[in-house]
Amino acid sequence: MPVPFDGYKDVPVRISTTALVAYDANRYSVQATAVGRPALLRAGAERIVVVQDGVVIADHPRHFGRHQVIYDPWHYLSVLERKPGALRNGAPFRDWELPASLLALRDALGRHADGDRQFVGILGAVPTYGLEAVEAACAEALAVRAPSREVVLTLLSHTHDAPALPACDLPAHLPILQTPPLADCRRYDTLLAGGGYVTR
Repeated sequence: MPVPFDGYKDVPVRISTTALVAYDANRYSVQATAVGRPALLRAGAERIVVVQDGVVIADHPRHFGRHQVIYDPWHYLSVLERKPGALRNGAPFRDWELPASLLALRDALGRHADGDRQFVGILGAVPTYGLEAVEAACAEALAVRAPSREVVLTLLSHTHDAPALPACDLPAHLPILQTPPLADCRRYDTLLAGGGYVTR
């Protein structure tokens, strides 16, 4: 049975300090956290995919014009966390198409001195909860006339289960636990009764 052929050209690329890679007279954004390490660009007929350490750090439609810069604003979220003011005049964010409730909340926060920082804090919840959930939380915060980062994050934490945390491997230098500790709630009863480890 014939297998579809996924044709692309692999090209080693250098990631610029502005988180861009160049290919065929155009530049494409990648995750800003990937700056400073080598990457591999896969140029297909329709898409440009950039991979680093086996992880996709960019996926764009391929452009065939020349001297174009193709941004994905989400690639620069880590930059915004350090420099919230870039939200107003940074090139990646000029034509950022965000859902209506996020734009409305951004306008409402614009009246506050720390409005940009608050809004960036809300954007930072998107990788954890998803854009749809954050959009709904922003709409609810606006509906109750409480547009703030704290309200949106509280709504998210109340309406969604705690996000799964990645597994943590123990450092190799730690000894292996031979006897796992057992939970024994009766110890509290002993303490409350004045026994066990109570000191006078």
